[in-house]
Amino acid sequence: MKSKRYPEEFKREAVKQVTERGYSVSEVAQRLDTTTHSLYAWIKKFGEPQPQSSEDLDLVSENARLKSELRRITEERDILKKAARYFANNPE
Repeated sequence: MKSKRYPEEFKREAVKQVTERGYSVSEVAQRLDTTTHSLYAWIKKFGEPQPQSSEDLDLVSENARLKSELRRITEERDILKKAARYFANNPE
């Protein structure tokens, strides 16, 4: 069985039908006489990056903020431990 070659513009338009217009992959593949496997590959290649990337950036910045706060609080705790030991050994 010989595979069909589709122009890039055809592939991009097929992807738009799924990503922008909300049609299902199987429905678009059937209407365009192609396979769902091909359509998923086109979506991976030509589709827009998922909005999760902004969520990922938020998580990375939150993680950095929490690490910084943990480092500060750990330093404060260590200082308080030293002070407690000092005053326990040297009552006034």
